[in-house]
Amino acid sequence: MNPGDRVAVEDGEGTFEGVLLPSTDAETLVVKLPSGYNVGVDRSAAEADVLEADVYDIESGEASEESKIEFDKDLPTISLISTGGTIASTVDYRTGAVTAQFDAEDVLRAVPELAGLANYRGRVVANILSENMTPDVWVDLAQAIHEEIEAGADGVVVMHGTDTMQFSASAISFMLETPVPIVFTGSQRSADRPSSDNVMNAVCAVEAAKSDAAEVMIAMHASESDDACALHRGTRARKNHTSRRDAFETIGRKPLGTVDYETSEADAASDTRATDSRETREITFRREYEERGETDLELRASLETDVDLVKFTPGAGPSMLDPVEGSAGVVIEGTGLGHVNTNWIDRIDALVEDGTTVVMTSQCIDGRVCDRVYDTGRDLLDAGVIEGEDMLPGTAMVKLMWVLANRDDPAVAMREPLAGEITDRSTPWE
Repeated sequence: MNPGDRVAVEDGEGTFEGVLLPSTDAETLVVKLPSGYNVGVDRSAAEADVLEADVYDIESGEASEESKIEFDKDLPTISLISTGGTIASTVDYRTGAVTAQFDAEDVLRAVPELAGLANYRGRVVANILSENMTPDVWVDLAQAIHEEIEAGADGVVVMHGTDTMQFSASAISFMLETPVPIVFTGSQRSADRPSSDNVMNAVCAVEAAKSDAAEVMIAMHASESDDACALHRGTRARKNHTSRRDAFETIGRKPLGTVDYETSEADAASDTRATDSRETREITFRREYEERGETDLELRASLETDVDLVKFTPGAGPSMLDPVEGSAGVVIEGTGLGHVNTNWIDRIDALVEDGTTVVMTSQCIDGRVCDRVYDTGRDLLDAGVIEGEDMLPGTAMVKLMWVLANRDDPAVAMREPLAGEITDRSTPWE
């Protein structure tokens, strides 16, 4: 009997079935139950039987069994692209921490609820936690998605860490014109936790990838309950909570749509995940979207990465701009309508004179930049600052990277809605 074996352990009070884990206490057997909880059993009072050997490689964090996903000609083909993150992570039993370990095939084994919803192709672009994401990986990801769609994928699901997902979704929105849905999804809580959101988010993402909306979207919990996922447009989403399952919100309007998640009777009646009962979940879109097949596939993956994002705070002097001297572009998070201290203006004017493109956004969650109301704003416009409309600062930074590499007139392109990042009007909504 070795760690990684599926075992049944009886201690006189009950029988516990699960995967045997390593234990620092020689007197205790530790078993991971299907619910996600671990249980410790006194070895001297327990009888243990090995039900299946080597079902899980503790050292690598990978399931040993092969994926049994079969092709069904009546189902669409969805490409699952893994970049890492919590949705594709497991516990590193050496350190006790969560680490990115799984490739796309492991996701299929870990989420058998995906069986029967589509045919799948798996591909790994990166195996990193999202704080390690870089623009170079965005380029690799855009190229991989392009290749998958060219090869006939009816939709693409990108498994991604949540911390920087909004940046990656924005990048793909600008780099790819797509005739099929591209859906980012992730997990706030890892698969070993009973409250994990990985299964529901993955299933909702696949349903969205089968839909008629040829958009770059983010599919995540719509609330703390396991009832629906919200579909956020990639350029309008923001992670607003560190740990809640419904951390993501669409800023400035309601989400693009919703996927209703309903558990089948077979799932509800069993602690194990059923794979033989699947229902097509209802998707409701609230706003207009690009329809499947309307847009020709086009890849424009060039990025100017010498772009910075600077946040203005009270008391911060113009020396805050020293590190961006000579940069190709800088996005400033200003106050309110898009302001900074007046002693920044001469420095900004000098940056623009030296060829740096400067875009102004707002630290406010909602609303629009307007530098025509107060003297400071008018001075900023005279200095050559480009108003960022109602773009999110992170989205504006990614867009500026793309615009500087692909457009001749950044001032025009930054104020032009290219991928739903700018709304026509800023109005209150319920």
